[in-house]
Amino acid sequence: MRKQIVAGNWKMNKNVQESTQLASEIVAEVKDLNLDNTRVIVTPTFVNISEVVKVAKGSAVEVAAQNMHQAKSGAFTGEISAEMLTSLGLKTVILGHSERREYFGETDAILAEKVDAALANGLEVIFCFGEVLEDRKAGNHFSVVESQIKNALFHLPADAWKNIVLAYEPVWAIGTGETASPEQAQEMHAFIRKIVTDKYNTEVAGDVSILYGGSVNPGNAKEIFSKEDVDGGLIGGAALKAESFIALVNSF
Repeated sequence: MRKQIVAGNWKMNKNVQESTQLASEIVAEVKDLNLDNTRVIVTPTFVNISEVVKVAKGSAVEVAAQNMHQAKSGAFTGEISAEMLTSLGLKTVILGHSERREYFGETDAILAEKVDAALANGLEVIFCFGEVLEDRKAGNHFSVVESQIKNALFHLPADAWKNIVLAYEPVWAIGTGETASPEQAQEMHAFIRKIVTDKYNTEVAGDVSILYGGSVNPGNAKEIFSKEDVDGGLIGGAALKAESFIALVNSF
């Protein structure tokens, strides 16, 4: 049975003191919640991960990474390997975020390598994808999304999908205040589940959690999360304050 997930992507925000304070507040709030089928994940910047891991230890709050390099080791100044993440106790990494694609030139081919490296090291992958506004206006959003998923993930065997979480992020709705309507989100999530079914089977598609990301906030989360194929959210701005983040968790 697939899980509901609220994952906070802190991006390049919060110094170490701010990160540990935010994590402490989230841990304190989460301990009183019924989270039988809901996962709560936070992703600090790399330099703050180890301190946030200490804060979250023993709680229901999971700590994940925002990115990783595909190589095991080597002359890749400033990069972080999968083994480095697992050595900190991390079990999950975000890959394919639109900001990594746009600002750092990450292609589908590179992301396929990153996915393979993550899975080989026992990491779960939250895989991001989504169309830009021009593609949405041109009616190409389904083909763009299908291509991104196929190119980076469809080489995987069916049993690898137990360690894949999908995150649909319409680029035009990230950090803009714009958001896909609940109906648009459901339409795309249903399409995503169908292409996974067509490639693999209904069991794989039915078990994979598909998150929505794109200006989700306490005011719209409940309606978005209520849709049949929307299993939670990958949250940006609203994840930077404990009050709003916990409100999203409570939206289920």
